[in-house]
Amino acid sequence: MSLPFEDATFDAVVSGLVLNFIPDLQRALIKMRRVSRPGGVVAAYVWDYAGKMQLMRYFWDAASALDVAASALDEGVRFASCTPHALEEVFRATGFADLATRAIEVPTRFRNFDDYWSPFLGGQGPAPGYAMSLPEERRVALRERIRAQLPIRSDGSIDLIARAWAVRGLRLSAEP
Repeated sequence: MSLPFEDATFDAVVSGLVLNFIPDLQRALIKMRRVSRPGGVVAAYVWDYAGKMQLMRYFWDAASALDVAASALDEGVRFASCTPHALEEVFRATGFADLATRAIEVPTRFRNFDDYWSPFLGGQGPAPGYAMSLPEERRVALRERIRAQLPIRSDGSIDLIARAWAVRGLRLSAEP
């Protein structure tokens, strides 16, 4: 929320996979705009938690089906800025021009279900924290519900998409 740089310092200012976690997104973009030069680019990208960040989508869809309270932890619900429309709106409201938005899709392959499931057992972050907070029988039910929903190939591998939305805008005026 505070960038320790002089006004109009940079030709490009980029935020990668961070904006979702900042409580006041517009204030953060104002700070990014301030340190960019007139004509400079400000860009950001965030995971598409509500859509094709499929690793997480399968997890939270299953968790929410088994436990309505899990929905409150779902990044797709909590991070309203993870859609192209929301990103464009906040960039526009902050005074950026010539906006461009695009998807960045990264194929992710898991060798098998255990390869997919093991990150959820680490306890770090909302999904692993939720999974590890469950009693063993509920964690097993969650694991099996996810397993039943995943597109598991005949060789046991799982191919998913990790999509991020990227937006960029130009700072046209000299005003900070």
